[in-house]
Amino acid sequence: MKNVTVTLQPEVARWARVQAAEQDMSMSRFLGELLRKEMTGQAAYEAAMQRYLAREARPLRSPAEPLPRRDELHER
Repeated sequence: MKNVTVTLQPEVARWARVQAAEQDMSMSRFLGELLRKEMTGQAAYEAAMQRYLAREARPLRSPAEPLPRRDELHER
């Protein structure tokens, strides 16, 4: 584990203390878990984006098919 010093705005620190207490965690553990979740979420998003971008492009309609009219797209 690596020790770090974090400076927070008072209202952010107050919120974090309440959240940590509600989850029966130390402030340090709460912030570490919060950052770990953000990191893994971001990594999962990046992996999903790479998988999507690696797919072969395919047309959404045939070239002979006309584009939909505006009122068809925005029916209310």
